[in-house]
Amino acid sequence: MNGREIVVATPMRPAGTSGLQSHVRTFHEYLQGAARTATVVSPFASRSLLLTPVFAARIGLRWVSKPAGVWWYRYWHAHYLEQALRRQIADNPDAVIYTQCPVSAGAAMRARTTQPVVMAAHLNVSQADEWAGKGELPEGGRLYRSIRAYEERLLPELDGIVYMSEFARSVLAERMPTIRNVPSAVVPNPVNPSAATTTGTPADLVTVGFLEGRKNQAYLIDVLGAAARRGHRYTADIIGSGPDRRALQSRADELGIGDQVRFLGYQADPPSLLPGHRLYCHTATMENLPIAILEAMAAGLPVLAGAVGGIREMVAPGIEGRFWPLDDAETAAGVLIETLQDEPRRTAMAAAAKRRADTEFSRDVVGRRLTGFLDGTRLRQVDSLI
Repeated sequence: MNGREIVVATPMRPAGTSGLQSHVRTFHEYLQGAARTATVVSPFASRSLLLTPVFAARIGLRWVSKPAGVWWYRYWHAHYLEQALRRQIADNPDAVIYTQCPVSAGAAMRARTTQPVVMAAHLNVSQADEWAGKGELPEGGRLYRSIRAYEERLLPELDGIVYMSEFARSVLAERMPTIRNVPSAVVPNPVNPSAATTTGTPADLVTVGFLEGRKNQAYLIDVLGAAARRGHRYTADIIGSGPDRRALQSRADELGIGDQVRFLGYQADPPSLLPGHRLYCHTATMENLPIAILEAMAAGLPVLAGAVGGIREMVAPGIEGRFWPLDDAETAAGVLIETLQDEPRRTAMAAAAKRRADTEFSRDVVGRRLTGFLDGTRLRQVDSLI
């Protein structure tokens, strides 16, 4: 083993398909391969006998009040994560704590003694906005304001921030100018090499994501409908679960394309299902640096996506994919048809997408950059308000 211990603090179980979980798991795999001392710590590492009933109580509480459920989640996940972190770092004053969100960063700041705390900025603007986007909080409500205020106190006190994209750095710095004083680096999400294990017949298109309004899968269905009206009936696989599934299925049926769209639901290993498709389509209206697109590029799929957020840093139009409008299904359908009809160009974009994933976003390339930043992070002398 070599180098200081890296303690990865996450509010979620390491196993899972969210972008945060994929980031933690892939980076930890890199650290293990590099023979680094590294530990992933989550609230579920707590030894408390009350952990399970406390977490289960949120289910009932959420039925009464969604904001109360959010508060419960944040408070108790931070509480048990702080306990687990205190045990992990008790005998290692030289470790660095790499946290994955403001909740885990706050828990680490309270638990640490001499260990620097670095946060990965997975958030787009604020966790408050993400909860609001899921319908769990009223935008502008009391808890919404409280979460944003907490972030504005916490982030300037950190010892380092890792931004997934230049977009994220600029958005957060505009919102909180004082974080410009915090040492930082822009290091993208890492992605593993693609393993082709697809069975059956893949559709023409594929998309991966939680089925919710922000991911905007309804727009993809509208685009498919517009293409079908022009005589181009493309098939699509939609991977992911979520509250919008039934509405999306109804929308596809209304447009007469229900037989063209397969809803594959939750999949434990989405990247394994990507090879064989012709295009990866992304319709989210706001993104930091989506791992789903990186996984598609690693699988050799060109990308059609909106030119929003950090996506513009991942895809060069005409090289690894193309941008399409997110507010004009007819125009987007034209982009889709043109891309699929030009097979030589599509093939060239597929090769370029894989090449860029391998050279810029691979686990080893990103792992080395991220580890280098964490190794160089030192404790700052900042009066804490947390």
